[in-house]
Amino acid sequence: MTATQIPDTTRAELDAALQRAAEAAEPFGEQAPAERARQLRAVADALDAAAGDLIPLAISESHLSEGRLTGELKRTTFQLRLFADTIESGEHLHVTFDQADPDFALGPKPDLRRMLLPVGPVLVFAASNFPFAFSVAGGDTAAALAAGCPVVLKGHPGHPELSVRTGEVVAEALRSAGAPEGTFEVVLGFEIGTEALRDERIKAAAFTGSVPAGRALFDIANSRPKPIPFFGELGSLNPVFVTPGAVAARGADIAQGYVTSYSGNAGQLCTKPGLLFLPADHGLEQTLAEESAAVSAHQLLNDRLHQGYCGRRAAVTEVPGVRVLADGAADDSASTDGATPTLLTTDVDTLLAHQDSLLEEVFGPLSIVVTYSSEDEARRAAEAFEGNLTATVHSEDSDTDFVATLLPRLRERAGRVLFNGWPTGVAVSPAMQHGGPYPATTDARFTSVGTAALDRFLRPVTYQNVPAALLPPALRDENPWNIPQKTHTPN
Repeated sequence: MTATQIPDTTRAELDAALQRAAEAAEPFGEQAPAERARQLRAVADALDAAAGDLIPLAISESHLSEGRLTGELKRTTFQLRLFADTIESGEHLHVTFDQADPDFALGPKPDLRRMLLPVGPVLVFAASNFPFAFSVAGGDTAAALAAGCPVVLKGHPGHPELSVRTGEVVAEALRSAGAPEGTFEVVLGFEIGTEALRDERIKAAAFTGSVPAGRALFDIANSRPKPIPFFGELGSLNPVFVTPGAVAARGADIAQGYVTSYSGNAGQLCTKPGLLFLPADHGLEQTLAEESAAVSAHQLLNDRLHQGYCGRRAAVTEVPGVRVLADGAADDSASTDGATPTLLTTDVDTLLAHQDSLLEEVFGPLSIVVTYSSEDEARRAAEAFEGNLTATVHSEDSDTDFVATLLPRLRERAGRVLFNGWPTGVAVSPAMQHGGPYPATTDARFTSVGTAALDRFLRPVTYQNVPAALLPPALRDENPWNIPQKTHTPN
């Protein structure tokens, strides 16, 4: 049972939802891209129209502000429309023709026609920290629908009422726009989610959440008799390295930007900077402490996350060699009042000696300033990281040589490398990479933000010497969908 009176989905209801999704896969996947784009826009319009209903529900279940949630719903509908724009032309299908050639150098070559096809029903696990943008109608759902895959959405227990209501809006919009019955459904319940993941009718899954939960689901997906792709976003520390030249040129601004970034949204963003590396003589401790102490308390998303944050905060604070710069209020009894930022400091030697404790994500408003005494120490610290979503450098022209040796180490460990900025505030765009080496994600080749996210739910198929009448529309010479077709002709 979820935290409210909404009951979990029964096994019979799950079976029916999975069967409807399986039956919808072929007709939904065979739609012309322009038709599916129209349906995505219909969903976006319906969500915008339901804002007056959805945002109050989100406020009551998430402790997030009206302003934050209004902006997040706008991002959600923007994503849907962006995917619609992306698929409308059909370019995402990467249609390629390789004409028959009896005189090919390696022997007669057949007529080959290649395109990308939807993988089939996708199971999406909604996240807690973005009740709209990474939840029911979030990026994973938008990408899967854009690819032509029906979606079974496992709602997050942190906002079940919002999940159900959003699901109703999405399903009705798709139905009214002509999508097959079963194209989108919401299910609830922990065991229901794992049972759905094991079901052979599910052909891929997407997840945003913690490392333990994500890894457990990843293992289930890979232990199936027929393993399926599992695209998990799990955990990230998002280190920030600041060079001596940058401290000298704009240290106070960097300190302010850092505090805003790590404390914003109560530190509940996957791109929150968890560690800030500064030269040992940075002289910014007082500024950092004052900026952190000035941030107001903010409730975490739910009591479970608050208690988890308190436990991690206590463990990190008690590591020998770690000092407190700003002692944010956080204890089990303060969940209704929220938490204020906690800022800690240590040095590289301590960090490397206690990697198990200090190089683990803290989900909440806590971050660590780490001082380095030489460029070599900074490089050794960079080499200690596992995979991350982001890595950031603040530097000046005078530090080019230092940064040139640091950058390859960061690139190997992150999916997005930033200069003179902050990792929070992820742009939804075609060039965005929101993924990284494990444990940031389970497959660093893909992104969960931006239009490239739909690549996760497509697979290539080549048709060889298939009669014209049996080819899908995208591969026909007459090109009824009027989509880009790249043709290789014999020399």
